[in-house]
Amino acid sequence: MISEKMNEAFNTQIKHEMYSSNLYLSMVAYFEEIGLKGFANWMRIQVQEENAHAMGLFDYLIERDGRVIVEAINKPEFEWKNALDCFEAVYKHEQLVTSLINELADVAEAEKDRAALSFLQWYIKEQVEEEANCSEICSKLRLIGEDKHALLLIDQELGARTYVAPTIG
Repeated sequence: MISEKMNEAFNTQIKHEMYSSNLYLSMVAYFEEIGLKGFANWMRIQVQEENAHAMGLFDYLIERDGRVIVEAINKPEFEWKNALDCFEAVYKHEQLVTSLINELADVAEAEKDRAALSFLQWYIKEQVEEEANCSEICSKLRLIGEDKHALLLIDQELGARTYVAPTIG
């Protein structure tokens, strides 16, 4: 059985993961609107990943005889100046998610919930990867500046990304 405090912290994280999904869905719409279908594809995969992350937490709570409470999700941003501005927002958001996952691990430590700590190691590692991916794309976008041809090459690269369902836990 999971503690009440741990249960509440997991529900809060599920809410954050679902917000992330909605934020990236909003970014899909933005990139579709400006004609960068590769960028939109990359974001669609982010949506799928965030949903999988939320469901991993959801399923873990159920497995531990916890109670899932689906909470309201705030409306995400929907306007950015350009691709770099959007990806800088992604990077900043992933840094926030990293801090939230770390806070969740802090609760697990305080509650001496070793099972939760073990489970959360996958999320901690995933956040390192998420931040690195976003940072790399931001660096490329800064490097190319206003070069539209280079932007289209990055769009093509991001369009090749495919979804691979994560093995969480």
